[in-house]
Amino acid sequence: MSAVPAPVDLPTREELAAMIDHTKLKAFEKPAKIDELCEEALEYGFAAVCVNPVHVARAAEVLKGSDVETCTVVGFPLGNNRTEIKAIETRMAVEDGATEIDMVINVGILRAGDTDAVLKDIQAVVRASGDAHTKVILETGYLTDEEIVTGCKLSVEAGADFVKTATGFGAFGAFEPHVRLMRETVGPDIGVKASGGVENVREALRMIRAGANRLGVSASIPIVEGLAMARYNQGWLAEEIPCRICPSRVASRSKQPKELWLYYKEKCRDCEHREFNKFYE
Repeated sequence: MSAVPAPVDLPTREELAAMIDHTKLKAFEKPAKIDELCEEALEYGFAAVCVNPVHVARAAEVLKGSDVETCTVVGFPLGNNRTEIKAIETRMAVEDGATEIDMVINVGILRAGDTDAVLKDIQAVVRASGDAHTKVILETGYLTDEEIVTGCKLSVEAGADFVKTATGFGAFGAFEPHVRLMRETVGPDIGVKASGGVENVREALRMIRAGANRLGVSASIPIVEGLAMARYNQGWLAEEIPCRICPSRVASRSKQPKELWLYYKEKCRDCEHREFNKFYE
């Protein structure tokens, strides 16, 4: 008879919902879908809705008087807007009712090592956001571990409230090793948001265990509804195959700079779990 797996610490349904930014950021979303998104957030008690800037005023009106935050994105999804434009976009979003701002850093400038420019970019958005919380999207799929650490430290120095993994439009989204590294870097007092590719309750709970206290997802309702299955089948939840949850598995020559792709492949070759890699390459 196989051993019964050790119990896994699980949040309540309400606690899990309160960690979720219920998100619609695709270009084709109609205004009516934003209303639906907000109504779902109110019903389930999600932390926020996250919408493109053009929908902020509409979302804020539906959510008025509730505990659900109105979140929007700035410099999205590439991060390559001029800093002045990011600041203007932030101020306009706050005027429209945004209470949380998810900004994308200039990834290429960070990769080039111009930390002063990255710091000033984040600081400009933090200042423009006023009382609204600022989350800094690093786009981890384009960064080495060292660059992720640098981005996190600059975000803390600039006064941001959260660091965030990805836009969902980049090379890849959230992975546990990156979330864990971000949490270790920023410490306990700054939020960590896992976003991009978190599609089910198993992935969501793994991100939380790695250190995330906010999740940016579009599959919010299936994730919350799936918590009952996680309680029933904790062995399935606890099972871990290291290479299945490693960013090296999805490193892509077509989606990443060549040197970054080589960086991830080298990490994969040096990994103690190398025997698993042939199944996931």
